[in-house]
Amino acid sequence: MPSLLQALSALVQDAFEAAGLERRFGAVVPSARPDLCQFQCNGAMPAAKAAGINPRQAAEKALERLRGNPAFGLLELAGPGFINLSLDDAWLAQRLQAQAGPASDKPEAGAKVIIDFGGPNVAKPLHVGHLRSPSSGDCLQRLHRALGAEVLSDIHLGDWGTQMGMLIEGVREEQPKLPYFDPEYAETYPERSPVTLEDLERLYPTVSARCKTDLLLAERARLATRELQSGRAGYRALWHHFVDVSILAIRADFGRLGVDWDLWLGESDSQGLIPDMLADLRERGISSQSEGATVIHLDPIANAETPPLLLVKSDGGYLYGTTDLATLRQRVAEQQATRVLYVADKRQSLHFAQVFQGAAKAGYLGKASAEHVAFGTVNGKDGKPFKTRDGGTMRLQALLEQAYEESARRLGESGLGAELNEAERGVVADRVATAAVKFADLSNHRASDYAFDLEKFTQFEGKTGPYLLYACVRMKSVLRKAAERGFKSGPLGALTGAERPLALKLLALPEALERAAADSLPHVLCEYAYELAGVFSTFYQASSILHEEDAARRSAWLGLTERTLATLEMVLGLLGLSAPERM
Repeated sequence: MPSLLQALSALVQDAFEAAGLERRFGAVVPSARPDLCQFQCNGAMPAAKAAGINPRQAAEKALERLRGNPAFGLLELAGPGFINLSLDDAWLAQRLQAQAGPASDKPEAGAKVIIDFGGPNVAKPLHVGHLRSPSSGDCLQRLHRALGAEVLSDIHLGDWGTQMGMLIEGVREEQPKLPYFDPEYAETYPERSPVTLEDLERLYPTVSARCKTDLLLAERARLATRELQSGRAGYRALWHHFVDVSILAIRADFGRLGVDWDLWLGESDSQGLIPDMLADLRERGISSQSEGATVIHLDPIANAETPPLLLVKSDGGYLYGTTDLATLRQRVAEQQATRVLYVADKRQSLHFAQVFQGAAKAGYLGKASAEHVAFGTVNGKDGKPFKTRDGGTMRLQALLEQAYEESARRLGESGLGAELNEAERGVVADRVATAAVKFADLSNHRASDYAFDLEKFTQFEGKTGPYLLYACVRMKSVLRKAAERGFKSGPLGALTGAERPLALKLLALPEALERAAADSLPHVLCEYAYELAGVFSTFYQASSILHEEDAARRSAWLGLTERTLATLEMVLGLLGLSAPERM
């Protein structure tokens, strides 16, 4: 079933065509002046110009074909040729009844979307800067699945490179007798890791700093990296320990946000793909030699000279561009992606522009699209990068703990959840904390920087995640009390008063979903959820649902409440949020 806007556009486009005007100009959009009308068509002026007639004359010809259509309660000509439209209340009610529940249509059926997001580095703690990629990436994977696409998500860990050699050398200095460093060792390596994540988090910055002045240590780290990448058994076994202990911590931290991936691959998984790709590029003349390095020369981007995509350094080493190009080739050729999304910091824009152009020149994209879903930074209230009180980098785990504590405090102060036991209050506090943190992140345009203000984000009023959870809980309370009294929901009659904007907002869901998916904009879903909750609040205040004596009207209102709750919970689910039953 087409969305409401699609259906209205089809009606007006039919009228344009019947009036001898170009059909494409009959698109309908929500009104810029909702106090005057619900929808408008602004196409009469360009249609008139194409037809060589007066704009008002063109609009009137189209209106003549629309008059008498039962869909419209208002049809009028305004200004130089604007067409104002409002719907008939009975028709609107029937439309809402006929349109199935939220996200019932599957416009992306048959698409294969691969989403690369998260990308933390092995052996490094997660900090507040790791919030945006998993929040946005998880929302997008949920959204595309809801729209019918086959989705494959990949965390793409940073698990390969010189930092691994540094860690090997750091462990060697502290535990030189481990079997991983004995080239003659022929037995099975221990299953238990000789290092903890805390060891790795301590070792890496220490060894990295020393390598800047200790040239011998730096050379040993480079040699260890080369031997690891060449397949030295002991180093590979030790490296697997690094990866495994890191993944345990990553799963725990991101698990608190409700985020998971289909694939837990890393840069290391692309290494076997690179030789064949380099040979292919060389044989077809796509790559060339430049000062001892292998590159793909690129065309200017935005009228600015673009550096070549560097694939192999003069010393034979690979770079991020090499692994990303090989992975993108695999995603299209083997995994059959029709769209590949990379949810990464906007400061990597040039890198992805180079990789995507290199892939296009090599013919690796085919009919697929590759897109950089760029995001900004999380700052403190002072507008500077978010820090702890002592000036250090805020760890993600610490941030989530603070959010939980603040949410629990807010619940206690407001008296919400007072009738719940301690365990139940803890669950509610956890959901509120997650809603506060994730909604704050997702409600901002992803490309914008934003200031993290936990006190503001945990409030139950205003445009916050906790407010939306409370809106759901209030609807659940109404429906629960109605059921206790034996009241049942029923079909809508002709809409009046506060019902009308609520019905229109419910019918606007498909456009919000499709726009968010098309442009990778989670904040569009946040806006829709907040507006829907606000419209319902107005409806709730104007309609004494549980005290309405007219049974038909009461059942209609309960039906609207059920539909609104289902829609709001579905959108919150796409954002990775879950409302409790009580609060």
